[in-house]
This record gives sequence, structure tokens and C-alpha cells, in this order.
Amino acid sequence: MLEKHRFTPNQVVALTFAGLILAGTLLLMLPAASRDGKGLSFVDALFTATSASCVTGLVVVDTGTFFSTFGQLVLILLIQTGGLGLMLFATLFSVVRGRRINLQDRMNIQASLNQDDLNGVVRMSLKVARYTAAVELFFGTLLCFRFVPQFGIRGIYYAYWHAISAFCNAGFDLFGHFRSLTGYAGDLWVNLVISALVILGGIGFPVMSDVLEKRHFSKLHLHTKIVLVTTVFLLVSGTCLIEFLEAGNAKTLAALPLPQQWLASFFQSMSTRTAGFNTLDLNQLRSSTMLVMIVLMVIGASPASTGGGIKTTTFALLLLTARQVVQQREECVIFGRRIDNDTLFRAFAIATLSMVWIFVAVIGITYLEDTNFLYTLFEVASAYATVGMSAGLSPQLSAGSKLIMAVTMYAGRVGIMTFAMSLTARRKQSAIRYPSEKIIVG
Repeated sequence: MLEKHRFTPNQVVALTFAGLILAGTLLLMLPAASRDGKGLSFVDALFTATSASCVTGLVVVDTGTFFSTFGQLVLILLIQTGGLGLMLFATLFSVVRGRRINLQDRMNIQASLNQDDLNGVVRMSLKVARYTAAVELFFGTLLCFRFVPQFGIRGIYYAYWHAISAFCNAGFDLFGHFRSLTGYAGDLWVNLVISALVILGGIGFPVMSDVLEKRHFSKLHLHTKIVLVTTVFLLVSGTCLIEFLEAGNAKTLAALPLPQQWLASFFQSMSTRTAGFNTLDLNQLRSSTMLVMIVLMVIGASPASTGGGIKTTTFALLLLTARQVVQQREECVIFGRRIDNDTLFRAFAIATLSMVWIFVAVIGITYLEDTNFLYTLFEVASAYATVGMSAGLSPQLSAGSKLIMAVTMYAGRVGIMTFAMSLTARRKQSAIRYPSEKIIVG
């Protein structure tokens, strides 16, 4: 008798996101989802549902003017569920019902939260739920102080809707006409509140928990230290580079007073990893600035967060390994701790597979479309890293290119390693150990 097939945790994560996307697609195709009562076509609904479920933010129709209140609520539900993961919601439902969380459930939760250890995954799930509710409620209330005077009672809806979108690093907005937050380029309150939401959502729940419990940098786990240092480095370097490159551009920063220039530079640097909001017109950016933003997008947020990209820790390990080789050290060491080789191999695998995926997607879209290479690379990197920043290319794409972008967003949100491993069989121990031989590199 054949053994009953059981999905691996990686396959469960991939399938739950696929199920969420399919459900969102069907809901967005309903006439009630759009203001004109026509709904979206299947391809456009699939693209939008994928973008929302994978907390990306790329759109093919204007969110603020096309969707009805029902359609907007479907989107924010997809964003919240996709940002935290279906496995987390399933865990919470089981806890509420008093159902026992078995080993298979814990393994699925472990894969969903990208944790290395089974111990404490249920407790971590409950913490994630509490942190999310507290952060979105607190900062959503702060946004009310700006949006209620501007939009009246509907400002409350706007405030909490955008708080969820920002914390989940989704980048969807309701301001209409594809403007994102360009109307708030000089608004310190909105910039800082949205930035706080994005950064908290992007550093990862384990980091947030570790910081709240330890409160002293020296006591933090190595993972937390690397995430915090890398995040600060990327925010500062990204801000300085954007300010330097755009300060003389009359169509972007040069039109703003100096304090607002630095505020806008910081916001773009922060949002590029991987929120998707923008306060500058991206179509007016210089090519050099777009290349810097592409690098920041690909790096992305941190593991076990609501953001995408290859992750800050992967980027940090690549640099640390390069330093190890250049300095001819036997081991990769940081903060007095050694990084094991398996972790380094995984970092290189993630970076390599990510570059290959982006490269192939760019080839596919430039083959199907008559479009600018830089804009295509920008759009694909934004999709893969689930950023959502757009140079305006997505609404103009053909059905084939939209499907390439949708699959790219899906692979980026699930995680390239999870996506690849979900397509392979369970790991088997090899009975043969082959002899080693050196090759020449470099």
C-alpha cells in the first residue's frame, strides 16, 4: 500500500499563499469590488491579489479611485493576512478553540515564521499577534490626527487602513491617481509615523521581541545585532546617496527646502526596503538614483518580517564572507561569534537564486514589451523584493508580462528557498561521498 503523501512545511507555506491569492482573485473579480460595478479581469485581479497577498504594492489600476469600499476592504484583508501569514491565523484560531498544536502544525508554523527552532513557535505566534495589534492601533491613532482634519470621519478609516498597509510593508494607498504619499513630502508627522510602521514591520518579529525583552545591545542575540546594525547602515547610506544624487535635480529634491530634502531622501531610502510608498515622483529620478534604489530593494527587509528581498542578514553575511576571504581568515566572525558554514552557504544560495530569477524575469518582460531596460529592472526588482515602488510600467504591461510579475511577487514573498524547496522532494541522505577536487576561481 502506498504511503499517504504529506506535504512538507515549505510546500504548506507555498500552498497557503497560493490559496490566499486565488481567493483574493475571485473576490476582486466581483462587480461589488469596483466602483463602476464591472470588477477586474482575471489577469488584473490575479496580479492585484498577488500584489496584496505578497504585500508588494504594485498595481495595474488606481487603488483609490477604482475600488469600492468592499474592494478596498478585500485588499487590506489580503495585506494583513499575507503580511503575517495564514499559518499564524490558523494557530490563533486553534488556540482560541483550545485545540492542541501538534508537531506537524509546529513545523508548519516554524516554516511560516522562518524560525530555526521548533521551541517556542506557538508562543512566538501569539507575540506576533499582540505586537501587530498594538503597533497598528497605536500608529493608526497617530495618523488620525492628520487624516481626520483632512478627510473628516473617513479619515479614521484612512488612518488605520494605511497603518496596516505600512506595517505590513505593502505600500498600497487610497489617495488616488497613483500619487502614493507625494502630497505629504514635507509633512513631518506623516513621514515619521509611516516610517516607524515600516521599520518596525521590516526588522522582523524575533528582533522586536528580543529588543523588548533584553533592552541592552550587548545582551541581544547575534541575529538581532546584525539586523539592527545592517538596518541602520542601509538607512543612513541610502539617505545620503539619494540626497547627493538628487540634490541638483529640479524635478525632485532641488524644488524642496534643505530640511525637506533630507526628509524626502530618508523616506525614499526607508521605503525602498520594502514598503513601496514614495513622496517623490519616481519617473523624475536620475538613472543613478534608480540603480541605488534597485540595490536597496533587492536587499530588502529582515527575516521573519512583513518585508521581502534577500534580507539584511543575507546581505551582511555576503559582506562578512568577502571580508573573511580578503583577510584570509579561517572563520567568519562577527561580534565575537562564529557563523557556521551552512548558514553562509544558504546566504549565497539565496543571493544567487534571487539574481537568476530577477535576470530571467527581466529577459522575459523585455522580450514581450517594448520598454526601457532600467525601468523594467526597477519594476522586476520591486516585484521580487515585494517593495511595490513603480516607475509606472505595471499598468502598461501585457497579460503575459503581468503573469511573469505575479509569479515573481509570489516567489519573492514565499521566499526563493522556500519556493524552490517546495518544488523538490524531501531531503535524502546520500549513500555515496565523492572525492573532492579543487577548481580555480577568480
